[in-house]
Amino acid sequence: MAAGGKTKFVIPPFRQSQAMDEEYANRTWQTLHSAIHEIHRQNASGLSFEELYRNAYNMVLHKFGDKLYNGLVETITLHLRGVAQEVAVAADGDFLPQLKEKWEKHRLSSIMIRDILMYMDRTYVVAQKKVAVFERGLQIFRDEVCRNDRIKGRLLATVLDLIHRERCSETIERGVIKTVTSMLVELGQDVYQRDFEVPFLEATADFYRKESHECLAQNSASEYMRKAEARLGEEHERVGHYLDKASEGRLNEVVERQLIAEHMRALAEMEHSGVVPMLEDDRTADLKRAYELFGRVTSPDGLGVIRELMSGHVKGRGQQLVAEEPRAARDPVEFVKGLLALRDKYQSIIQGAFSGDKTFFNALNSTFEYFINLNQRSPEYISLFVDEQMRKGMRGTSEDEVEAMLDKVVMLFRYLQEKDVFEKYYKQHLAKRLLGGRSISDDVERSMIQKLKQECGYQFTSKLEGMFMDMKVSADTQDKFRAANGSSKVESIDLSVQVLTTGFWPTQVSGGCNLPAPVARCCEVFREHYLKQHSGRRLQWQTSMGNADLKAQFGASRHEINVSTYMMCVLLLFNDNDRLSYADIARDTAIAPAELKRTLQSLACGKFKLLLKEPKGREVDESDAFSFNASFSSKQLRFKVGTVSAQRETEAEKHETRQKVDEDRKPQIEAAIVRIMKSRKEMEHNALIADVTAQLTARFMPHPNVIKKRIESLIEREFLERDKNNWRMYKYLA
Repeated sequence: MAAGGKTKFVIPPFRQSQAMDEEYANRTWQTLHSAIHEIHRQNASGLSFEELYRNAYNMVLHKFGDKLYNGLVETITLHLRGVAQEVAVAADGDFLPQLKEKWEKHRLSSIMIRDILMYMDRTYVVAQKKVAVFERGLQIFRDEVCRNDRIKGRLLATVLDLIHRERCSETIERGVIKTVTSMLVELGQDVYQRDFEVPFLEATADFYRKESHECLAQNSASEYMRKAEARLGEEHERVGHYLDKASEGRLNEVVERQLIAEHMRALAEMEHSGVVPMLEDDRTADLKRAYELFGRVTSPDGLGVIRELMSGHVKGRGQQLVAEEPRAARDPVEFVKGLLALRDKYQSIIQGAFSGDKTFFNALNSTFEYFINLNQRSPEYISLFVDEQMRKGMRGTSEDEVEAMLDKVVMLFRYLQEKDVFEKYYKQHLAKRLLGGRSISDDVERSMIQKLKQECGYQFTSKLEGMFMDMKVSADTQDKFRAANGSSKVESIDLSVQVLTTGFWPTQVSGGCNLPAPVARCCEVFREHYLKQHSGRRLQWQTSMGNADLKAQFGASRHEINVSTYMMCVLLLFNDNDRLSYADIARDTAIAPAELKRTLQSLACGKFKLLLKEPKGREVDESDAFSFNASFSSKQLRFKVGTVSAQRETEAEKHETRQKVDEDRKPQIEAAIVRIMKSRKEMEHNALIADVTAQLTARFMPHPNVIKKRIESLIEREFLERDKNNWRMYKYLA
């Protein structure tokens, strides 16, 4: 008894009661040989597998494993040579069915033989490092049948011919091919690849090489790609039906190379049907097919071909828009609408046809950035577009539509290299909207400023936000003035004042005029009130930014007219005079000549002719004379007289804006230089130029010559110095 009370049973090894001599071994082998022969004849029903297993066991146990193993190999070899003879002489129609039948019988026989000789597999084969019984049977079938000189070539040719016929739309027996390929795979992957896959892929390449050239010559790009797509689908199905799964990648590579890679450029650039016509005609389905097919090719880059053509096409369209500068100058809003329509079109194509591919979006963005900056007035035009949208363009639209429009504008803004120029114009247009009360919504204005802040940071929008703060403070100031004065009226004139912080608003240097005496007294009353509240401050009236509501009598009709401050000054002169010369008006109002001409042109040559000009004409000259138009009439009781050409800058204004931008850039460039030099201490000229450019690119693209001038200025002011031994090296002076 073992510890713990459990009985331990020991099974002794099987002891053979009778020793086996050579003669007995021969008789045993003959028994096994006969049994194997019957198994090959599919006549194994009368065999005792238990007895056969015991016989094989005894032979191996008594060291006759070599005799058993070698005899087995010889027996199978002789049998399969006969099988090969039968297959080789089979008629063409019976060749593959015959081979299929022989293979299936051999495989079944090999399984039965393996079961009988299982003990030999476990002991002798392992000890002697032989090939297992079943695998050895497969090897013999491979060598004696599949690679038989009369079978090998015929087998390959027959299978390839069937596949070729199927590719030519004939119906074939797929099952027999499946049996052949499965047989080759079971015989070994190297057998499948060397004896079938390699020549099969060569035949595939030849077939599609010829077909692709014929198809390309006879079809449009769209039709060719539809056929190529169908062919790729057929080859995918072919793998599922009768090829080894491992062949799919190599087969696809061959088909893709012949159908797509070899003809990518020809297809994409095909006249009347290539990628560019597809883009022009919005053929999303064809473009999607091209994207999916070309995307299969990685060397060379298939999608790169489509990206290149799309970029070139969009660049051409964009350059056409930019080249129409006279038209854009006449209607900048339409110019920007054209840019947005172009961007929307290709954004939609990339989303729908190119699966929102980021590389295509990057290419589109690079292209837009290129041609938008070809037009130096793009910042002004985009700001004018926003101005038009903020004043009336987005009136009546939903909140989502407003957000979508603002996002589109910010996207165009993102492309600008001179974002500070946009800021200058945007500030001017925003000021006019705020002071004139012409914005559709303060919330929309703030949303736009928030989006600009997200793009460029707080510094970019701080002045714009300051303008809104001034408007709020001004409303409070107006309330205090009304309370202190008992009314907002001074001498029957209703006065409304916005107090603006000088640094926030785009003040006009040329602004100023002689205000009518009653208006001047009103202004003085407000000044005294304001300075009592805020001692130490200085008020400077910006007459160029104001407006007035006038009540006018024209014959029997009365009207209320909204005009600019300059127009008010001119019109009030005609209360005491029926006719005035240009010189008289200029002397009495002291308005700058350019502004005065625009003002008189608006009053005498515009939609509402409140004054009559002598001589008549569209332009105002210093020799002209003006008189009150007593016969003026209008169906509108209230109307506004707009200033001629107020929407776009004159050349002088444009030059002035550019000068302001250049002046504002100088301290920014110098600050960037000092920041870099303070951290680096020493730096070579080109490296410093590159770093400064990189720091400022988000706001504007500084010219190297401008940076160089700022470096010289900093050297003069002893922020930097040149290295004594290398004049291209700069040192920071603490």
